[in-house]
Amino acid sequence: MENPLLAAYTTPYGAYPFDTFKEEDYIPAFTEGIAEKKALVDSIINNPDTPTFDNTLIPLERGSEKLEKVSNVFFNLLHSNSTDGLQEISQQIMPMLTELGNYISLSQPLFDRIKNVYERQDEFSLDEEDRRILKETYDGFKDSGALLPDEEKKKLERLSLEQSKLTLTYGQNVLRDEQTYTLHLTDSADVTGMPETVLGMARHRAEEKADGKGWLFDLSAPSYFPFLQHNPHSRLRKEMYLAKMSVGAKNDDYNNEQNVIDIVNNRLASAKMLGYETFAHLALHDRMAKKPGAVYQLLDELLEAYKPVGEKELEIIRSYAAENGHQGELMAWDWSYWAEQYRQTHYELDDEMLRPYFKLENVIDGVFGLATRLYGITFKRNESIPVYHKDVKVYEVQDEDGSYLGLLYTDFFPRKGKKSGAWMNGLQDQYIDRNGEDHRPHIVLVMNFTPPTAEKPSLLTPGEVRTFLHEFGHALHGMLTHCKYASISGTSVARDFVELPSQLMENWLTEREWLDSFACHYQTGEKIPAALIDKMLAARHFLVGYAACRQLSFGYLDMAYHTRTAPLPKEIRVKTFEEEAWAKALLLPPSPEGTMMSTAFNHIFSGGYASGYYGYKWAEVLDADAFGYFQEKGLFSREVANRFRHEVLEQGDKREAMELYEAFRGRKPTIQALLKRDGLTD
Repeated sequence: MENPLLAAYTTPYGAYPFDTFKEEDYIPAFTEGIAEKKALVDSIINNPDTPTFDNTLIPLERGSEKLEKVSNVFFNLLHSNSTDGLQEISQQIMPMLTELGNYISLSQPLFDRIKNVYERQDEFSLDEEDRRILKETYDGFKDSGALLPDEEKKKLERLSLEQSKLTLTYGQNVLRDEQTYTLHLTDSADVTGMPETVLGMARHRAEEKADGKGWLFDLSAPSYFPFLQHNPHSRLRKEMYLAKMSVGAKNDDYNNEQNVIDIVNNRLASAKMLGYETFAHLALHDRMAKKPGAVYQLLDELLEAYKPVGEKELEIIRSYAAENGHQGELMAWDWSYWAEQYRQTHYELDDEMLRPYFKLENVIDGVFGLATRLYGITFKRNESIPVYHKDVKVYEVQDEDGSYLGLLYTDFFPRKGKKSGAWMNGLQDQYIDRNGEDHRPHIVLVMNFTPPTAEKPSLLTPGEVRTFLHEFGHALHGMLTHCKYASISGTSVARDFVELPSQLMENWLTEREWLDSFACHYQTGEKIPAALIDKMLAARHFLVGYAACRQLSFGYLDMAYHTRTAPLPKEIRVKTFEEEAWAKALLLPPSPEGTMMSTAFNHIFSGGYASGYYGYKWAEVLDADAFGYFQEKGLFSREVANRFRHEVLEQGDKREAMELYEAFRGRKPTIQALLKRDGLTD
């Protein structure tokens, strides 16, 4: 019987038939896919004909259908709907995939053919995209060790295999550790003054997971962050904060301290073998920044601009807290509470006043409607397409002329087995085959929003609406792409460019006309009052300095790990290294012993952002500058939107990122638009 993962799908648009997959199907499917890929590589190597683009690059690019099928579905589920079984499977298949990667990237005969084509490329009729994948393939092989002597290749192969195990274990430790902690409160005095929306969720959680009494809080975003914002008791906020900040740092099976050291040292060793001074030099050479110096220049320039603002904000909140009964130093677990109290008093605004106007279904209409207004695309629910969880919904996406653009899966709520945070995944990549058929993408948006309860629908905070806009920007990048090759389509762009489309979308959150288009009270249907929007706009620069310094501190920490020229000593204390790395950007006192960021920093240790966290701030410079174009021409200007679509969203990685940006904007970006947007300049 054919493996259902690898069978021809008869579902609409070839969507994954999730309801037919079983855990026991995965390892056989991976084994078959890997064997197919190896056989393909062998056939390229053993081809007696002179190497050409068509007999070498094309099969290498397009000959992995089975492996791509099973990989795309497996890794999506591993992060969004994981089980103990899937995690065990991942431990088995990651070494297999790493071995395959090494089999390909360290193959001298294969690289010789690629090099031959690369050096003779002018003999072939290659267009822009052909030349792009040829260059990226050639450079990729070099940066994977293709030019190394055989003994060095074997050493690099061992490092690569070890690294894949380390990063996988790191991420699984974070997921498991986060889900072991809950705070069960039964005394109403412990939750006095907390919003009913937050308490309703906690009651529902207690009914599901505890004895049905009181309120149960956990470390998922819809529970953890509101708790710190609204719980009036410092001792309880401290308990929650310490639980969150000790993920991966406790002396138990989920401790990640040694994993951090080993991952950093392995990366450095690999980079050194490839001829780079540090891992950051390796990671950055094909990004917009190019070198670590450019990253530090940006971080330092932004810190100089934002830290004085952040220090003033800190003093304001400290004074306010002291005046209103807080005793002692303002600690990290106190900050969110007193900042929220100040915002409610000074701006007469809090998230709970806005939640009733951000019913999830209405926000979906607003976000989809924004895409329609900008790009002419529309979204139609299709309930006949199988999903991997009952919360997931699927939409057909159509262009203005009615043509099919792709499928969009939405997965909004927290659950056991789902990583914290929010992200966009591709289930199927976009590419154009040799017959000219455009294979359209299937995109997944994964969030952890406030879930509905028996009493209320899902009502989002403004921060959750911002997250939706952000991830939807990634989805547009994946959905509107139009490239010949999957390896350069959609979001397969430089890490410091990929956040431009996502962060650009966030700008509409504080635009009155967009809010007016969908935000209405979930019970009465009343439009969001103009006075409430006025308060939102008045508070949009609230704590902008603190927020910037916090992000910059993460960027400094990332770069500190990855600009080392010598390995981390075995005896190093990760917490000490962390505190020294981000000290100049830190505004609040260091967190207590036993807590740290590094042991749960998925972005850089298991999520692909190593030497790349700065990219969020880099992209802020780009997105503020890009949104300035909309402000000049009109917030919903089809002229500007179409220009952004054609010069950025459709292009994937066809050209260098700065070339794409300049084609859209007509010039290089400047930092001034960001400083103006954040209220630092007029």
